[in-house]
Amino acid sequence: MEPSDKPGRVNRLNLANVAYDQLEELIVTCALKPGRYLSIQDLQTITDGGRTPVHQAVSRLAADTLIVIRPRHGLQIAPIDLARERVLLPLRRDLERFVVRLATERAGPSHRNQLLHLCRTLQASGPSLAAFNLLDRRIDHVLTAAAGEPFLEHTLRPLHTIFRRIGWIYHSWVRPDEGLARTVDSHLAIIEAVAAGRVKTAVAASDRLIAFSDSMLDAIENDIDPALLDCNLALQAAD
Repeated sequence: MEPSDKPGRVNRLNLANVAYDQLEELIVTCALKPGRYLSIQDLQTITDGGRTPVHQAVSRLAADTLIVIRPRHGLQIAPIDLARERVLLPLRRDLERFVVRLATERAGPSHRNQLLHLCRTLQASGPSLAAFNLLDRRIDHVLTAAAGEPFLEHTLRPLHTIFRRIGWIYHSWVRPDEGLARTVDSHLAIIEAVAAGRVKTAVAASDRLIAFSDSMLDAIENDIDPALLDCNLALQAAD
């Protein structure tokens, strides 16, 4: 590769990452409704991005099972399949245990300082759901960095996104008056234990967070209109 080619390539990668982050956030908050059909052009308009970076972002999101490529129909935002999420939850639990254990054992002073800073931010801010999601992403990043295995971040990020969307639906539509105290406390328990080097405490706190996610699935299944989990159901009912 010629030296002059490198900045252009880096810029293209950055634009693809920006498009990915934008689309991921829109999926998490259901601004892109579960089940909705779109085209690449639609997503370019929504993100104000170029065709190539949006196409690259869509390819990643399809690999993450967050977007479904439908031949002759375009792109579909993955509907929420609660049965599938229940199957994935034990996988997430086991991966989270692995990450938390490694992070607790391997975290260096910089990681611990970052975790303690995140603790103070969570305790002081009383964050909105949108602000909490940003902090949650940062927590995930620091924990996987502390674990010291780059493979884990690429493996866990789609799972985190899937369950972050579940959390958004739970807190926004199912239990909007409940607040974020339980969610925040669950995360604080994990990062405080990791920062303190307490492996068993950190793993137990991680398991409690997964149990909370499981209860969210129960509440969503019992209390929400299925059409909110797949907008095509509403269209079918209208027909």
